[in-house]
Amino acid sequence: MKKINAALFVIIIFIVTFSASDSMASPHTRNPLLSPTPPVSIPFLINEYYQDIDDLDLVYIFPHHPEYFSRFDKLYSDWMDKLKTVDFNSLDVSDRVDFILLKRNIQNDTYDLKQDEKDYLQYSYALPFADNIVALQQKRRRGQRPDAMATAKAFNEIQLQIDKAKSVVTKTPLPDKHLLNKTIEALEELRNGLKNIYTFYNGYDPEFTWWMEKTYPVTDSVLEAYSKWLALRPVAKADKAMDSSGIIGHPVGLDKIDQLLKSEMIPYSPDELIKIAYKEFAWCDSEMLKASREMGFGNDWKKALEKVKEDYVTPGDQPQLINHLEEHAIAFIDSLGLVTIPPLAREAWRMDMLSTQEQKFASYFLGGPEILIAYPTDEMNYESKIMSLRSNNLGFANAEVYHELIPGHNLQFFMGRRYKPYRRVFSTPFSVEGWAFYWEMTMWDKGFDNTPEKKIGSLFWRMTRCARIIFSLNYHLGKWTPQQCIDYLVDRVGLERASAESEVRRSFTGGYGPLYQLAYMFGALQMHALHHEMVDSKKMTDREFNDDFLHENTMPIEMFRAIITKQKLAENFTTQWRFYDK
Repeated sequence: MKKINAALFVIIIFIVTFSASDSMASPHTRNPLLSPTPPVSIPFLINEYYQDIDDLDLVYIFPHHPEYFSRFDKLYSDWMDKLKTVDFNSLDVSDRVDFILLKRNIQNDTYDLKQDEKDYLQYSYALPFADNIVALQQKRRRGQRPDAMATAKAFNEIQLQIDKAKSVVTKTPLPDKHLLNKTIEALEELRNGLKNIYTFYNGYDPEFTWWMEKTYPVTDSVLEAYSKWLALRPVAKADKAMDSSGIIGHPVGLDKIDQLLKSEMIPYSPDELIKIAYKEFAWCDSEMLKASREMGFGNDWKKALEKVKEDYVTPGDQPQLINHLEEHAIAFIDSLGLVTIPPLAREAWRMDMLSTQEQKFASYFLGGPEILIAYPTDEMNYESKIMSLRSNNLGFANAEVYHELIPGHNLQFFMGRRYKPYRRVFSTPFSVEGWAFYWEMTMWDKGFDNTPEKKIGSLFWRMTRCARIIFSLNYHLGKWTPQQCIDYLVDRVGLERASAESEVRRSFTGGYGPLYQLAYMFGALQMHALHHEMVDSKKMTDREFNDDFLHENTMPIEMFRAIITKQKLAENFTTQWRFYDK
């Protein structure tokens, strides 16, 4: 073995000693999130942030409880501090976009957490046993051996607390339907947490198993019964949006709408958005009259629409029609070189059928990796079958198929899994639905709709998107009920009543955000305006513009604009692009 130079040896000892002492430093004296680290890419930070959330979600399994609020408030605060250590001015435009959107998402997560915490304070009295269950879970998640008799006593006390809770809730009903639903959701989380405790120890810890043989099943059944009991309770303030339609949603109000518009980088007020919708409606009306006259119905466009609705294929032939319409659309796009469609994207799509129950929420096609077909099933009654046939006629399907498949959702998702997939956490319906509806506008502009019947089909969808803006904002601002929304779709656009009901049901109870329905039109208008700015000015070709959009993945469209126009974004960026100037 070679001798080590004495000076070098001293240096090695110093390094090892320093490293050891540093590694032994108390974790309470330093914040690992703020520890000096080599420069990292913003995409790395995005992945790290969401991995932190996923990891903590596996430990803190009660999202509607103070323990969760406290831990995640710290996480978000730590991450906001971490972002302060990033040298924003050294970032290129793409990283600046990612930084701004990551910061926005953390701020949104903080906002939502605080709102959940405020809500919890209003319904926690209905869950007096929550702290006991959380305390048991805290021991269980680290495998602490329980005092079996004491744990059985705690389970039994939960039963007693439920009896008292019923008495309190009867005297003091929960504030409204929204908070009642959140109470039931929190209760189910607690019930699952109790099951998690039981299944971990049962059959492994003999004493626990002996004590719990009867106690746990009874406690679980009491929790289940309490959940069902709560679901039937009246609330203190009836929802004004409840009516004979049977559709019960949750109007969020003006403050929430404004907050969401700011987050989505839409610099318009709700009133301005509604006015724009009426302007777009006026364009649709004008074009509808032209198509109606071409069909020989004069200015009675609703009669022309009725004629289009009667042109449908027989049950069993709809899948074949979809294949034909998709091939026709792709051939048209290829002939003009509008966007690159990879060979595998042309191959890797499929279709499935929507069930009778699913069509109560979606009476038209849905799409993405696959296209989901709405068409009559044998379970439907006569009226429902006729409505489904009329709602999925050839004219409507002509635009809807490529909206859902290629170049719409299917192509966008295909490319999004391959190009900058980390940006999927910035997904927004203004990008997703906006892209698909932008293609409806593009195909119209390029002359794809070359018959009055096809034009009426496309205009029906454009009118529907206008109506979605109007009815969804009026609903969430507390001005319209679901029944008024249904009637508006039937009277103003010409939807079949069952289709209008499913449209409104999906909008307010299908898990979609309050801005989702207006995102179709406004996302498309943003894309259309940006296309005019970049393509009509000859700065880019159609193919370059559309390919770039797909390669950047989903994000607020103003951020895509910043990338392709190479804007030098400020760290405190706020939305300012007034994209609609008609």
